[in-house]
Amino acid sequence: MVDLEELCADLAAEHQALDDVLGDLRDDQWDAPTPAPGWSVRDQISHLAFFDEQAQIATADPAAFAAALGRITDVDAFMNEPLERGRAMTTRQVHEWWSRARGRMLAAFERADPATRIPWFGPAMSPASFISARLMETWAHGQDIIDSLAIDRAATGRLRHIAHVGVLARRNSYAAHGRPVPDGDVRVELEAPGGEKWRWNEAASDSVRGDAVDFCLVVTQRRHVDDTDLVVDGELAREWMSIAQAFAGPPGEGRRPGQFPKVRT
Repeated sequence: MVDLEELCADLAAEHQALDDVLGDLRDDQWDAPTPAPGWSVRDQISHLAFFDEQAQIATADPAAFAAALGRITDVDAFMNEPLERGRAMTTRQVHEWWSRARGRMLAAFERADPATRIPWFGPAMSPASFISARLMETWAHGQDIIDSLAIDRAATGRLRHIAHVGVLARRNSYAAHGRPVPDGDVRVELEAPGGEKWRWNEAASDSVRGDAVDFCLVVTQRRHVDDTDLVVDGELAREWMSIAQAFAGPPGEGRRPGQFPKVRT
C-alpha cells in the first residue's frame, strides 16, 4: 500500500521549495508575467491557493464539494475567480492565503482513509493519486514562476510522482482532445535525478526515453517536446507526446516549439 505519510511529506517539501523562491521576491516581481498567457506570478499562487482550498473541501467533506461542483454553470468565471481574488490582495496576503490553504489541505490528507475516493473536477481519485496530483500542480505552476524569473531549481526524486501521474494520464490526454484511446501501451524509461532508471510499461514496443525533468515538463505542458532531449519512438509515442496532459480539464495551450529551446552541449 502507498505510504500516505511519505506522500504528504513530499508534497510539503514541494510546497517549501516554491515558498523559498517566493520569499526572495520583491513586490513588483509578484506581478511579473509568466509563460501562461495573461497570468502573473501572483495569479499562479492565487490559483494554487484556491485549488488547494478546493482539495481540502473535497477530502474533508466530499458531499459539500460535490454539491458546489454541481452549481458551477460558468467554467470560465469559476477559473477566473481566484485570479480576481488574488489581484485584490497585497502580495503578503496572497502568500499567506496559499500558506493557510496548503496547510489545511495537508491536514485533511493526513486524516484521509486510503481506501476512499476523493471527488474532483475530473475523475474521483484515491488519496495517493490525489496527493500526487497536487504535487504535480505545485511543481508545474512553480515552473511557470521559475521560467518567469529566469532562475534554476534543483531536480529531486519527487519528480517520480509527477512522471507517474503523467504516465497514468495518457488516457486522459486523449479524452481531453476528444480522441479515442488507441490500443497498445507506450514504454517510458527515464533517467532520475539520482542516477537510477524509472520505468513503466516495459513490454511495450513504442517508447519515450530521456531525462525525467524533460518528461515532466512535457506532460505538464511546460515545454514542447521538440524543445527537450526526449527520444520518442513509434506512432503511439509520438501521438501521445503531442497531446500529453497530466492535469484534468480541457486541452491546455501548452508551449510553442522554440519557446524554451534547450541548450545542448
